[in-house]
This record gives sequence, structure tokens and C-alpha cells, in this order.
Amino acid sequence: MISYEVSLGLIIATVTLLTSSLNTTIVIQSQLKIYNIFPLLPIGLIFFISALAETNRAPFDLPEAESELVSGFSTEHSSLSFAYFFLSEYGSILLISFLTLILFFGGSYKFLPLILGLFI
Repeated sequence: MISYEVSLGLIIATVTLLTSSLNTTIVIQSQLKIYNIFPLLPIGLIFFISALAETNRAPFDLPEAESELVSGFSTEHSSLSFAYFFLSEYGSILLISFLTLILFFGGSYKFLPLILGLFI
């Protein structure tokens, strides 16, 4: 089984090959004329689907299957471990959102509510 990190890594490699740098400042500056989402739309869609799967968002929310009687893995954790679990989950959502913003939308914060709305 191939994980979604492989497709995310290949997409990040594609964008870095396009901009010739891993420096996020240079990646953002290379998008001053046109955002990467327009010429790389199919790659952006694959990145979005892979990011949804990595962050366990619907329809890829298999750890929280509706067929279970209660909330599944959430009932096995209590207090602080439960809080750490969900903080890490929402931290990964923020990381993927900012990565999407930098790689495809030129780091423009006007797209941040849109991107966060898609993942949350």
C-alpha cells in the first residue's frame, strides 16, 4: 500500500523544480506574476486530495468510522492525552494549509480563510 506522503513529496519536488529552490521566500517570489495553482491545476487538485487524506478529513476519515458504536479512538483517550491527540491533528491541518498557501497561492494571506475552510 502506497501512502499519500509519496504523492505529497512528489508534488513538493515538482514545485521546487519549477522554482529551482527549496527556499519558501523564493517560491513565493516566483509567483508574483501568476500563482502556481493556474499552470499546475491538476497537480494542485492531487495535492488537495492527498492533503485531505493525510489530515483524516472527510471522505478519508477512516479512523472515525460511522459504523462504530461510539466515537472509536476518541473514547480510549482521556484528558491530557485526548487534548494532545487533537492538538496534533489540528496542527497538521494548519501545516498543510500553510504549505498549500505557499506552494500554490504565493503566500497571499487573502486565500488563507478559503484554504482553512476547505480543511476544517
